[in-house]
Amino acid sequence: MKTFGLAAALAAVAGMAQAEGTLALYNWGDYINPEVLTRFTAETGIAVTLDTYSSNEEMLAKIQAGATGYDIVFPSVHMNDIMIKLGLLEKTGINESPDFKNIDPAFLRAKEDPTSEYCLPYAWGTVGIFYNEDITGPITGWADFFAIPEKTGAKITLLDDMREVLAIGHIMNGTSVNSTDPAEVQAAADYVLAHKAAVNAFTYEVPPMLTSGDIAAGHFFVGGNVFFTEMPNIKYIIPAEGGTMYQENICVLASAPNKENAKKFMEFYLKPEIAALNVSQQFNGTPNIPANELTPDFIKSNPNINVGADTMKRLQIFEDIGAALKLYDRAWNTIRTAQ
Repeated sequence: MKTFGLAAALAAVAGMAQAEGTLALYNWGDYINPEVLTRFTAETGIAVTLDTYSSNEEMLAKIQAGATGYDIVFPSVHMNDIMIKLGLLEKTGINESPDFKNIDPAFLRAKEDPTSEYCLPYAWGTVGIFYNEDITGPITGWADFFAIPEKTGAKITLLDDMREVLAIGHIMNGTSVNSTDPAEVQAAADYVLAHKAAVNAFTYEVPPMLTSGDIAAGHFFVGGNVFFTEMPNIKYIIPAEGGTMYQENICVLASAPNKENAKKFMEFYLKPEIAALNVSQQFNGTPNIPANELTPDFIKSNPNINVGADTMKRLQIFEDIGAALKLYDRAWNTIRTAQ
């Protein structure tokens, strides 16, 4: 995200409204529609700043290292649980807001926050494969994906994400992406290692690399991609063998200097028109039930964005695996360093 340009736009809006303080967001890159922040500032007079991260682990490490000044973070559900256990999040009582009735209870997934006393469900989606059909032809899943380099000579990439990559091994082995069994984690790593030679890079830069033609396919998140509207030759699939889904929540840090303004932002995001505005640019699903009816038709009807019940059965979502995370750290290090 061009954070400099966004900051300038937000500052301009803030100048037109009566100053009501500030709010500092720390979010995944490109994971919020800039217009949402502009409208928040216009309505409240609160000036917003935005910094971005590329993984849950990067965000957690920065907060644990003592980063101050941030008010709101957007952790995935399992990281939401971890951060509550670590005492890093503030209990906001957002579930007592009148507009909380808009939230589908199915998205109250955090085990440490089952009634949303802390955090607000934000957005959700799937992790699958984007591919250039002009190069690869139709593909259906992970087996086809890993075969692309040998069949076409083109390049493929995996996410630079420990749990997402090891999840592929689990899925192909028929084990849970949240397994804490050392043998199953090792077997998942072995699957990835057996296919590593086909992988050009572990990266989050899939959209620009696909657009430029540097790669033919990449493992990536469904949300935020212009491919759905601007590049019809770039297709997206949820692998037939199975995949993962993600859900991020809006959470206030215990160290937040602007807790009242953070709560105002959460309440602002409960408005259906605001959640729908975000979806219209992000191409994610929303937990906000009435917001779904306000999203563009091509999003509502896209089975890769608003997935059906049969597809949901083959999706898994990450959970906090506690001390077993060390097993994944070791496996990931082996994968990244293997020649």
